[in-house]
Amino acid sequence: MTASMGSGGRILIKGAEVADGTGGPVARQDILLSGGRIEASGPPGAYDSADCQVIVASGLVVAPGFIDVHSHADNAPLLDDDDTSKILQGVTTEVTGNCGFSLAPVDPAHDGLLASFASRLFPPLGYRWRSFADFLRATDARGYVTNYAPLVGHGTLRLAVLGMADRQPDGGELDRMGRLLGEALDAGAFGMSTGLIYPPGVFAATSEIIELAKRLRGGRMYATHMRGEGAGLLASVDEAVAIGAGAGCRVEISHLKASGRQNWGSAGAALERLDRARRDGVAVTHDVYPYDRASTILTTCLPPWFQEGGDAAVLARLDDPAALDRARAEMEDPHAPGWDSALAGAGYGGILISSTASHRFEGQTLAEIAGELGTDGFGAFTHVLRAEKLRVSMVIASMSEPDVETVLAHPSTMIGSDGLPPGTGGRPHPRMFGTFPRVLRRYVRERGVLGLPEAIHRMTGLPADTFGIPGRGRVAPGAVADLVAFDPRRITDVCDYRDPVHPPSGIAWVMQAGRFAVRDGRWLGTRLGTRLEPAPR
Repeated sequence: MTASMGSGGRILIKGAEVADGTGGPVARQDILLSGGRIEASGPPGAYDSADCQVIVASGLVVAPGFIDVHSHADNAPLLDDDDTSKILQGVTTEVTGNCGFSLAPVDPAHDGLLASFASRLFPPLGYRWRSFADFLRATDARGYVTNYAPLVGHGTLRLAVLGMADRQPDGGELDRMGRLLGEALDAGAFGMSTGLIYPPGVFAATSEIIELAKRLRGGRMYATHMRGEGAGLLASVDEAVAIGAGAGCRVEISHLKASGRQNWGSAGAALERLDRARRDGVAVTHDVYPYDRASTILTTCLPPWFQEGGDAAVLARLDDPAALDRARAEMEDPHAPGWDSALAGAGYGGILISSTASHRFEGQTLAEIAGELGTDGFGAFTHVLRAEKLRVSMVIASMSEPDVETVLAHPSTMIGSDGLPPGTGGRPHPRMFGTFPRVLRRYVRERGVLGLPEAIHRMTGLPADTFGIPGRGRVAPGAVADLVAFDPRRITDVCDYRDPVHPPSGIAWVMQAGRFAVRDGRWLGTRLGTRLEPAPR
């Protein structure tokens, strides 16, 4: 990349191979920017460069900044250190608040429960806010590395009203949850998410979610980590579709997968059901991350009944021999009724500890820890949870590469990193640092699962349209000049499961609203992102 300065405030990007976000063919073009927006694009030489800063982009693909539709970086603005894990990938916008987790609203009666549960996933936070609007004022005051498009978590709404109780809300409690949801939407939430494998969302009936989702006015999104992704995958797809049909809302199925060896090959059947739902008029889409291993908190391996009541209750059950005997039998049974056991699908050797409160055990599987402790896999599992007071994340070998490719190839699939919150340290899943370059390297350049224009569309124009993200997702006149330039022959992810904390290579620069955030693969140190508000539909 070379650049020269003209006398004016306009920018001319010359000779780029432009993937405009629509899925149309890549074409060599010049792009004229003014006032942080795209003024025009046209064939090389179409615009006078006399009063422009000129950026020569020969040999580079220039695309809209990537949109990560599934992020957990809710806390990133509050960190003292800049979270550059996404911007260095070319991501300029993140949809946060996924899987039922958001950091607001907070009810004083249950703020201790929220803080202790959130500590399983997030680094320590001072909850100085109450409403969703208060939380957004706090993040606005700190500034954003990437643009911020927040969802409000159903789990957080439920916890604010019911705590960690395993029961259904009465009419007044459901109405209060609905009022809190409405306040979050008024404050700028793009929709509501559920995490139906996590407490307290795991305790919610379908009817509860439908009643809340009916309040998602103006095309706001219902995004769901479904109740099951293994043996319960198809039933969970049916539930998500029923919620969309019953509430009349848009549905996004998060990180679609077929989890557990015994369930491999069922991704295609899930996609067929989603295609049928779309033909029937349900506005349902889905996303995926380009890896065959998942990552979440280790407590998700526990049966739902074990998780009622919050951290103190869970820790007490970990010292109860009868509860442990029952839990072990259910966790190791791939056909346990009523839930999908993550452990049964991967085995103790398939669960890698990625981060803990003390940073012990990181980078080891439960089978390896068991060997060191002189116990079995279940003994290692309970030991780690007790020692770390439940604050443990894992990477779990649960999926097959053919299923990943099947989902990636589907035309309604978008890309989300599912990167866990920054600031916890450890050895997080490499998707946090490499998702978008990995798609372009492995699944475009090497395996040909997607063509380059289509892959860019799945990362830009399609998510912008689906989530109502204003002014982004396309190289078009009037669009905000959030852009990424990369070498399609060199772009690659530089991280793996044991050594994940590395930025990608092959990205020349990233712009936000016409200003460089990244040049020559290096973060320039200024938070240029903004909090977005949903586009009217």
